Amino acid sequence: MSATRTLDGRPVADALLAIARRSSDSGTRGGLRRPSLVSVHRATTSPFAFYLKQQARNAEGAGVAFREEPLAASATSDTLRRHLSELDADPAVDAVLLEHPLPAEYDFRGAVRALRAEKDVDGASTENLGRLVQGIPTQAPAVALGAMALLRHYGYDVAGRRVTVIGRSETVGMPLALLLLARAEGANATVTVAHSRSGDLHRGLEGAEFVLSCAGRPGLLTREIVPKGATVVDIGLSSVPDPSKPGGQRAAGDADLASLDGWASAVTPTPGGTGPVTVAQLMLNAVHAWELLHPPGGP
Repeated sequence: MSATRTLDGRPVADALLAIARRSSDSGTRGGLRRPSLVSVHRATTSPFAFYLKQQARNAEGAGVAFREEPLAASATSDTLRRHLSELDADPAVDAVLLEHPLPAEYDFRGAVRALRAEKDVDGASTENLGRLVQGIPTQAPAVALGAMALLRHYGYDVAGRRVTVIGRSETVGMPLALLLLARAEGANATVTVAHSRSGDLHRGLEGAEFVLSCAGRPGLLTREIVPKGATVVDIGLSSVPDPSKPGGQRAAGDADLASLDGWASAVTPTPGGTGPVTVAQLMLNAVHAWELLHPPGGP
């Protein structure tokens, strides 16, 4: 077959940011302040610092007021929950992102329940996940929405097509499967969900025309298990040793790009694939929260 197509995430991200910016500019011309997003986090590692930098840069491009709030080392689950409750009550804050995963001593699920559905910008709360199951989402995870946006941007229609999602986390894999299954334009796929207990992964991928992987296992996807001609959307992100890179680490996805070259019909690279799209979609979610909290004709 011909060379594998590279699905660059940057033009997709630019398109999403342009949508967010138009909405933000339109609202401010109507007298509203800019949308606002607060990113609450505990991570201090250099990869996470890069992620925060990307949030700040994308927020500026989208016309979103952004600030980060690192948790103190002494913060408890109760402290975190109270702080999110304060942000939920703050009329100057439209969207709150609680970064995850958190250390084991924190109750992530309990903390995000302190946020109303509109302000839970990454769709992680029980209410938002439940609404997603019902097909009436208020907010959905940016990484899942971003993957769908990437497919749309490149003209892929998954309706009636066989799609395998690798991963079943509540914040990525399951929401993505639900979005693909939804009775909605750009969805209506036939979905298989594979995971760490699936056994023979090759069998789970048999016949798949699209493979969307969020396993976080570098090099997992090779031509030995990916059906020939499949389109691969690589959402997995890991750090692997690389002495040539600053800090001795580099980002790696689930796809073995060398193995899939000339085998898969298309694949997203890492970095530069789904990562930029996720951050841009997060900004669009923040603008969506702002629009929900300030409907036309409202106070």
